[in-house]
Amino acid sequence: MGYLIYFLFRLAAWLCTRLPSKITYGAAIFIGDVLFLLSRKVRSNLMHNISNVTGRRDERIVRKIFRHLALNHVDLFTTPKLSRESLEKRLEIDGFEHFLEAYGKGKGVILASIHMGCPDFVGQWLAFQGFQVTIPAEVLEPQALFRFMTKLRSAHGIRLIPVNGPLMELVRALHRGEAIALALDRDATGSGVEVKFFGKPARLPDGAARLAYRTGAPIVMAFCIRNPDNSFKVWVEPPFHVAGEGPKEEVIARAQEKIIATMEKYIKAYPEQWVLSVPLWREGDEDSAGLTL
Repeated sequence: MGYLIYFLFRLAAWLCTRLPSKITYGAAIFIGDVLFLLSRKVRSNLMHNISNVTGRRDERIVRKIFRHLALNHVDLFTTPKLSRESLEKRLEIDGFEHFLEAYGKGKGVILASIHMGCPDFVGQWLAFQGFQVTIPAEVLEPQALFRFMTKLRSAHGIRLIPVNGPLMELVRALHRGEAIALALDRDATGSGVEVKFFGKPARLPDGAARLAYRTGAPIVMAFCIRNPDNSFKVWVEPPFHVAGEGPKEEVIARAQEKIIATMEKYIKAYPEQWVLSVPLWREGDEDSAGLTL
């Protein structure tokens, strides 16, 4: 199945770079609707996540998430041909001064986000502005698929490192005063901690808080949503440091509570844009298989 996905993605990328965006985005919405009907496991995963957020099983929201996932793939496939000018026309960023404030301290920036909208575009925009951004990326199988996806995402200078490999490069990047970007709504390495998320036990990564405590780098949370015209709105939250009185684990736990509250605020406001396609709350018989992006 992995090689089939790889060849389909190669074909889709070839088509997306040659057809008008009106056609490719229209096709993505159609494909999203088809996958909603056919992908029982992913539909179940998404329904599981959304029901824990909204308190109900909402097929309308889940169908929209499938559409956003497909649209995100179109944007990924066309990333190499993306220009700074075309991206700037599609991005409206509210609060970028918060990132600049944090970056100016010289200790690096931990840019924290979730699987919402098309977060990669924020990283691409930062790369176009001359900022060095390092992102841990989940390793996909087969390796040909991982290399292809990495090539697309790093086309404009983003540096990707395997999420399951040595992460000292993240510490080194922060010590160099650079930015790292972390997704905080999925425990991809299995090293997260159990917390209350939307009032229910869930396992989430606390790496951002631990890195901030260790390095002194500020955390800046940013969230992205897709508009109906396929432009994007981005909110950048004020920076904060993981520091204070008390034992290390208590300081980190307080920071994690702040992170979780901010994540909940945006997911609650835009549940149809939260494209995490693996089950976050391990309840019942939900399948862990998800879509690639």
